[in-house]
Amino acid sequence: MQTSLSEQARQLPRAAEAEKILRTCVHCGFCNATCPTYQLLGDELDGPRGRIYLIKQVLEGAPATAQTQLHLDRCLSCRNCETTCPSGVDYHNLLDIGRAVVDRAVPRPPGQRLLRESLRALAPNKGLFKGLLRIGATFRPLLPRPLEAKLPAPSSANGARPVPRHPRRVLLLEGCVQPGLSPNTNDATARVLDRLGISVTPVSEAGCCGALDYHLDAQAKGLERARRNIDAWWPHLENGAEAIVQTASGCGAFIKDYGHLLAHDPAYADKARQVSERSLDLVQVLAQEPLERVCSAGQRRIAVHCPCTLQHALKLGGAVEALLTRLGFSLTAVPDGHLCCGSAGTYSLTQPTLARQLRDNRLNALESGRPDLIVTANVGCQSHLGSAGRTPVRHWIELVDQSLAE
Repeated sequence: MQTSLSEQARQLPRAAEAEKILRTCVHCGFCNATCPTYQLLGDELDGPRGRIYLIKQVLEGAPATAQTQLHLDRCLSCRNCETTCPSGVDYHNLLDIGRAVVDRAVPRPPGQRLLRESLRALAPNKGLFKGLLRIGATFRPLLPRPLEAKLPAPSSANGARPVPRHPRRVLLLEGCVQPGLSPNTNDATARVLDRLGISVTPVSEAGCCGALDYHLDAQAKGLERARRNIDAWWPHLENGAEAIVQTASGCGAFIKDYGHLLAHDPAYADKARQVSERSLDLVQVLAQEPLERVCSAGQRRIAVHCPCTLQHALKLGGAVEALLTRLGFSLTAVPDGHLCCGSAGTYSLTQPTLARQLRDNRLNALESGRPDLIVTANVGCQSHLGSAGRTPVRHWIELVDQSLAE
């Protein structure tokens, strides 16, 4: 694609990157075939090709409008298009660049601004977030159905988190909303790893991965959180920790991008690159371990929802299914497994109508094999799918934890 960036756009820190990505696109349209929002809305501007054109026009000097912002906001950042694209267009980075330019040019209405700022203030604050969830649980019967549906189901813990005791150690990103929405996930992870001779080293100084800020009009704040996490993890990595493990693929996808996003920061570029290289999704860790020795699979029928961040960003599609099959679990077939459930970080709150449509479509596919349980690998997907009140949804590591042989 030919480009001619405006003089103003050429002053952007990532101008050369944006131009390179734009020139990679051959506007073939294959991406639209797998884009969830294009499939729902049928609008060229609500597909990747149309959004690329909108970003190109703005970077070439055309005025950004509220309509431009709306079409970019409607993108789930699921990266399905990147998996489909025959030219290897780095769409998500172009989208981040384009969104930042448009958001600077187009002030958001007060309601949108309040929602986004509230999410940025609330979600990364684990104590505040958990406190609000407890209040919500107390008054659950009095809440409107849409709000009540966002509250997590009661947790079914399988024991306490083991004390670190093994020579092999890993770090675990605890996450910001996961301790409130699914507190058993990280504890289950620690128990399973402990049975395999691997201890989880707590790092209290590490916090939100930064993705939430970065994708809600606050990219500088998101990168600030990334630097803070790197500082928290670095001494442990130097002292023998094998990896930084994530149980939420959304967080893992963003940490994998630390090296790219901080490549031009002289103080952090090398550390960020190494942190990204040593960041692993939990399934990558357990796939290399003799889990069969400690796990006894049950007979329930299981449907696996593979999050977009796991299959399209981390390129680990099918990894959870392969591990559970190896352990002897009975998995149902799931049609259209490449499609997004509509969670997409905070998308279910900023674009609730589209998110509910995508959720219900995904649940129809997941439930087509009549599973007893749906498992996934990302807390956002787990919470969003579970909010429909249909088949129970859990993180897959909870299933493994419940099946540990005595």
